[in-house]
Amino acid sequence: MKKKFIPLVLLFVALISCDKPVIEKPRPLVKEKKMIDMLVDIHLAEATFNHMRYDSIIRNSSSVNFYYSVLERYHVPDSVFEKSYVFYASDPKNFEKMYREVVNKLVEIEQDFSGRKLDELEFKPKDAQ
Repeated sequence: MKKKFIPLVLLFVALISCDKPVIEKPRPLVKEKKMIDMLVDIHLAEATFNHMRYDSIIRNSSSVNFYYSVLERYHVPDSVFEKSYVFYASDPKNFEKMYREVVNKLVEIEQDFSGRKLDELEFKPKDAQ
């Protein structure tokens, strides 16, 4: 009887432990929507830096300057951003959902910048608009 009871207890403990967050929610926490917007801007800043890092104006800068410029824009201290990032990353399912939104926004920005969205609209029949 004991041999059957032990696996049930272990299963019960495993199920209960799954409900607790791995990392405690930090105070203050960057709201999810704001975090998504910040991640979009951080990726844009990194891409800008990587694209222009050999330019004479940016040569003496580092990507850290771009990172901090995003934090300043949103009035978020780096410690708050880092704790919030770790908290959100500790929940992989939600973090993946958040990053899908980040990628979707980046794709939308890229389409707006390249003009592809406008080209698609131009080829639609007038009745479809």
